[in-house]
Amino acid sequence: MTDTQGKPNLLDLNFHQLEDFIVGLGEKPFRARQVWQWLWQNAVASPQEMTNISKDLRARLEESSCIVLPRVAKRLQSSDGTVKFVLELADGAQIETVLIPEKTHITQCLSSQAGCAMGCTFCSTGTMGLKRNLTHGEILGQILLARADLEASGSALRLRNLVFMGMGEPLLNFEHLVNALESLRHPQGLDISTRRITVSTVGIVPGILEFGRTGLGSLAVSLHAPTQELRARLMPKAARLPLDKLMEILRQYPLAHREKLTFEYVLLGGVNDRAEHARELVRLMSHVKGKVNLIAYNPSPGLPYEAPDPADVEAFQKILWDKSVTVTLRKSKGKDIFAACGQLVTASERGDD
Repeated sequence: MTDTQGKPNLLDLNFHQLEDFIVGLGEKPFRARQVWQWLWQNAVASPQEMTNISKDLRARLEESSCIVLPRVAKRLQSSDGTVKFVLELADGAQIETVLIPEKTHITQCLSSQAGCAMGCTFCSTGTMGLKRNLTHGEILGQILLARADLEASGSALRLRNLVFMGMGEPLLNFEHLVNALESLRHPQGLDISTRRITVSTVGIVPGILEFGRTGLGSLAVSLHAPTQELRARLMPKAARLPLDKLMEILRQYPLAHREKLTFEYVLLGGVNDRAEHARELVRLMSHVKGKVNLIAYNPSPGLPYEAPDPADVEAFQKILWDKSVTVTLRKSKGKDIFAACGQLVTASERGDD
């Protein structure tokens, strides 16, 4: 993205692009490393704050570029400590990001698109349609804002884990996603280990295997149904790739020793949470190295689904356990602030807020 005068946003440049930009200003390549540190480790708002580079270079950067972060349009904090932001981008589009407190750290849920084209019937973001892909700077800018908020609030917990499970389908924004992931691990930048990063997909081909070959993070697959028929009802666009084909592709996914794919499964009351669904899920996973992350549905206004009965959740989980499937139950957080993906932006668009 650019500012109103057409200047490039320095946050949208990966390191090599920034290096080319700095060299294009007549500077030595090592200056790019200094500027990169100011952008991502110090989160400066202006080149004038970059005190270890010359005044002349600061002036030329000020004249030829800009530093534009998303704007915090709304911040809500849940009684359980979850913090949700609605961020406004330079063109007025809105996205969401969420900070989820764990016992020892913070996990941030990141958006990769404004809206989403996949139209999953249980997802608020799916009702929006796709507005556009996010840029490198808009993806990583969410992290800069999160770190600033944690520092301002005096949080004792550090931001450690990143999950691309917010608005959008990450693998449909592949180029900017990979650029952002490369930048995340840069030691003079945000310096976040790939072991702390998870990218969630509904199943995009060829993006799945391409992402696996990058080694830039772990893969989570939004499954949500153990049969093609049910998946087509819940996720009609994702289900255009038949479930058996998806599983065949996942069998080819490159995994490190002891690494497993994560299958995300949102339990919808009376829809996909029966004992027979659990048994079908066990059969489906029998030839794939995977584990299951169960999520009790957080009801969204305007969508025709209910939360599952706790007894059904327990029974579903037990069937998987008894068949030696590794399974975790993600506790729902932030219900009082509409923390599920897309709820706050869609409420705003409806005028509910």
